[in-house]
Amino acid sequence: MIQQLEQLFEALPRVLSLIDESIRRHQGFILHPRMQRLVECVPNFSEGRNPETVQQIEAAIAAVETVCLLDRHVDPDHNRSVITFVATPERIVEAAVAGVRRASELIDMRRHQGVHPRLGATDVLPFIPIRGVTLQDCVALAHEAGTTIAREVSIPVYFYEGAALRADRVNLEDVRRGAFELLREQIATDAERAPDVGPSQIHESAGAIVIGARPFLIAFNVVLRSDDVAVARQIARTIRARNGGLPFLKALGFQLQTRSLVQVSMNLVNYEVTGMGDAYAAIRREADALGVEIESTEIVGLVPRNALDRDAEYFRKLDNFSEAKILENQIDKCY
Repeated sequence: MIQQLEQLFEALPRVLSLIDESIRRHQGFILHPRMQRLVECVPNFSEGRNPETVQQIEAAIAAVETVCLLDRHVDPDHNRSVITFVATPERIVEAAVAGVRRASELIDMRRHQGVHPRLGATDVLPFIPIRGVTLQDCVALAHEAGTTIAREVSIPVYFYEGAALRADRVNLEDVRRGAFELLREQIATDAERAPDVGPSQIHESAGAIVIGARPFLIAFNVVLRSDDVAVARQIARTIRARNGGLPFLKALGFQLQTRSLVQVSMNLVNYEVTGMGDAYAAIRREADALGVEIESTEIVGLVPRNALDRDAEYFRKLDNFSEAKILENQIDKCY
């Protein structure tokens, strides 16, 4: 009897561990020790019209261990794709570099056309802390990725947001001003446009890349029933933080040629201060004053569950919304 009790006591820690794992699995926690630390990467590629190209880039990323692809957004008007994936800190740079390398082989910026500002085949490459990592950890990952890309792919690299090495390169729009065409002219002759890492000449076909570390942001678009892009641009200027509008909101106005409509395209860089409801209400006020109706709204990429207001007007106008747009749902499916 004593021997049986001793055996039971010895087994107790293992039993408790199994119970704990079962509880955590039910609650949606990630169980594998490596998966308790997750980084998100959201590269924007300058291709939105050739699905096969986007699929090949995705395949290169997905081939890396621990990677899980969460979302893909393809926009033919912007001629741009946004791929969202997560991985452990130990593998996220390898996956990001694999995607950048494949994009450099498949996308030729000399023939690229689209309404969205861009510097290269992989235009922007942000690293975002999700679980068990800090923003400073992501800064180190961004610098590692930039050094590797410059060395192995010969693409000039600019660092932005938390990873910025210069105060005038914190804001993405400042780094990207003039887009690929202007940078191609200035990079070798204007010291202010010299890259942070890599060659002082643009990659012949892949251009340049902007790499950063930042908190989670929401990319949110509002489509207007107008074909006058000046209307969208006027509204964007009025509501964005840079011009005294809503805090933590960036906005641009674009023409959607395939739909004969215009769009106010936004980044909500602190959605807890300025959320989608706030942005929509501001656009609604300006659009009403101009006599323009709102056609629809759109989320690019994923959103945290707590960012959604399902009773709001913007939610009822969302195009193609599903529960797969919620960040937590997609991560739970992966691990």
